[in-house]
Amino acid sequence: MRIVGLQKLTLLDYPGKVACTLFTNGCNFRCPFCHNASLVDARTALPYSADEIVSFLKKRQGVLDGVCFTGGEPLLGDKVIELALAAKELGYQVKVDTNGSFPERLAEILADDAADYVAMDIKNSPAKYAVTSGINNWEKVKESVELLKNSSVEHEFRTTVTGNLHEKSDFAAIGQWLTGEKRYFLQGFKDS
Repeated sequence: MRIVGLQKLTLLDYPGKVACTLFTNGCNFRCPFCHNASLVDARTALPYSADEIVSFLKKRQGVLDGVCFTGGEPLLGDKVIELALAAKELGYQVKVDTNGSFPERLAEILADDAADYVAMDIKNSPAKYAVTSGINNWEKVKESVELLKNSSVEHEFRTTVTGNLHEKSDFAAIGQWLTGEKRYFLQGFKDS
């Protein structure tokens, strides 16, 4: 995991919190509608070191409530847990955005109390998952959904809606899949 972007202030990325957002590079999905596509292969971006991030967070204590880890896919690398725990030691609430394809790392984050909130993308209905995400990793995603459903950690599921990849029947299937969950959001696709 490499932190290749830092948004020093956000009122949108962490529900109810004044936060910063850390952007990681790399993603194992190839969604044709990715809004952070430049981060998928950010080899030319200059990364922030863990020390730089911790130093920034120390300076913002008392100003920011939370830290968001997003990407790319933050769980692609194994260092997000260390940095999340460092943020928590400084008194921050931690949010992790994920595509759900690394259930073993998600389980570790949940077990270590490294996150206070998790937002997981649901790319499409189970039948169309591989077409929408660009990979065939449905079983891993399904496992991550079950981890969150059975977790006490606050979480949400969300789908970016695109006219050419989603139909009404897809949302009915997603609704069946996520039955009983408190938060499921639809986000409109914006071509950027």
